[in-house]
Amino acid sequence: MAYIPHTDEQIRQMLDVIGIENESDLFSSVPKDLQISGIDLPEGLDEFSTFEKFKLLAAKNVTNKTIFMGGGYYDHIVPSAVDALAGRSEFYTSYTPYQAEASQGTLQTLYEYQSMVCELSGMDVSNASMYDGASALAESALMAVRIARKRNKILIDGGINPTYIKVVQTYLSFRDIEFEVIDVENFKTDRQVVLDKIDDSIAGYLFQNPNFFGTMDDFTAIIDKLHEHKALAVISAYPISLGILKDPGSMGADIFCADGQCLGNYMNFGGPSFGMIATKEKYIRDLPGRIIGRTLDKDENEIFVLTMQAREQHIRRHRATSNICSNQNLVAVRSTIFMSLLGEDGLENMANLCFSKASYLKEQLSNLSGVVVLNKADSFNEFVITTPLSSDDFLDKLRAKGFYAGINLANIDAKFKNEILISVTEKRTKEQMDALVAAIGEVL
Repeated sequence: MAYIPHTDEQIRQMLDVIGIENESDLFSSVPKDLQISGIDLPEGLDEFSTFEKFKLLAAKNVTNKTIFMGGGYYDHIVPSAVDALAGRSEFYTSYTPYQAEASQGTLQTLYEYQSMVCELSGMDVSNASMYDGASALAESALMAVRIARKRNKILIDGGINPTYIKVVQTYLSFRDIEFEVIDVENFKTDRQVVLDKIDDSIAGYLFQNPNFFGTMDDFTAIIDKLHEHKALAVISAYPISLGILKDPGSMGADIFCADGQCLGNYMNFGGPSFGMIATKEKYIRDLPGRIIGRTLDKDENEIFVLTMQAREQHIRRHRATSNICSNQNLVAVRSTIFMSLLGEDGLENMANLCFSKASYLKEQLSNLSGVVVLNKADSFNEFVITTPLSSDDFLDKLRAKGFYAGINLANIDAKFKNEILISVTEKRTKEQMDALVAAIGEVL
């Protein structure tokens, strides 16, 4: 059956009104070589056949491997309450809350989300989420340039997730903004090089802690010099690590951003996720996206509203601070439920489990002949190893034994050879880690 609601006669009348012969004339401005004459689709299926087809497709998914991969997306425990509550129809069908009077539940949840992000980061204000961690960092860079005024240079730490760096570079390259990536030294920020490059031309410095390789560092001296030159410190953080590490606000950072996938969301196939961004109160008008506020109505009842909407649909286009036209409502709601379930103590316990389990695995791998842990001393829940085998061969053999054992860094940057990034979360058991160590011993 056709999915077009109009009859042939109705279509003819509409074409006559606008003065064209046929529907294809509507696309006359599109070059012929770019037009599709038709799509060869198979015949439609009935409901039962459709279910059977999708069951066969789903059966191809690999579900029996133990995951030691991270690098930005992590295999954390998701409490069943998160699925149960976020699966309520008022949440999973919610859209951007334009009409406050019809969206109080969504608005309140996002207000609580903002409050939790501020508490987590040590910042004063947060927006109602972004697309993902990469776009949040890119928007933070643009924000730093707006705040610094008349400065258009950004320093980017080489320890930032390489995917994030590419997104930031894409954002900045069309804005007449100069940027420089500073390579890390032994998987750690080359502090002296960064300090030497900070001067009055710098708008901001982007860094990640723990960095992409899992290395933790102290950025106090760098942040102090940035502030001496009226430049901004922008930190991309792993939210779980903030359960035990100093929060960005206490560290002196001006803008905090992160990817929220680790807070109550599954890995899926690489998304969806959401971006977190927060800053000091004095920079609130440079914060992209929207901010949910709490106020009172004429009857003194507590209500929630979209206090600030700094986008082109609401204000003059040239004053819009972002191209973000929609936040990640549902994914942010999941994180709100997750954080409320864990609380401060729960998050601290989760962070300690990630750190202690990673420390255990590092120790066990260090005792294996042929395995070298390259950043053993200063890492959180991720670390880099190298072996005599090629990374591809090493990972293929472990995959056959039931493990996704890590990320081949040679796929990230050509300067790496046999280095592998291993991630450990609270989800990994001692038995699983011991099994991985035994499997590595066998393949070496």
